[in-house]
Amino acid sequence: MATALSNLSNFDVNDVPSGEGLKIALVVAEWNAEITDNLRLGAHTTLVECGVREADITTTQVPGSFELVFGAKKALEQAVDAVIVIGSVIQGQTKHFDFVCQGVTQGIVSLNLSSDRPVVFCVLTDNTLQQSIDRSGGVHGNKGVEAAVTAIKMAQLAKQ
Repeated sequence: MATALSNLSNFDVNDVPSGEGLKIALVVAEWNAEITDNLRLGAHTTLVECGVREADITTTQVPGSFELVFGAKKALEQAVDAVIVIGSVIQGQTKHFDFVCQGVTQGIVSLNLSSDRPVVFCVLTDNTLQQSIDRSGGVHGNKGVEAAVTAIKMAQLAKQ
């Protein structure tokens, strides 16, 4: 959501509902760990900054982005208010990129339609490694921060 004119990783904590009492699960792909670790750190730091207790944030690692869907499904079996899936798929020379991106996207959509708790999509689908670096703490901010804010807002919406 970052553009040349705005960076949505910059937010005012006073404009975000309190995360106090929320339990949030992070499901993080190990593939492209230099990217996903930065996204996880951005999400975790933001959740705490917005009032979620450290003890109420769980992190589960899965091998790659395609496995995020199953990881999120398992996280929803726990007492959590929201799940954030964190991954990074970088375009290669084969159609593998398209299949992984489509599968993960459709899987997360399916979980959101079948669950009363939100699964927030924080999967970078970039053409180059540099684009991923730019969106995981670089010039375009950190999409993990944005995902954390989204998770808090959606968890509070789900409680209404």
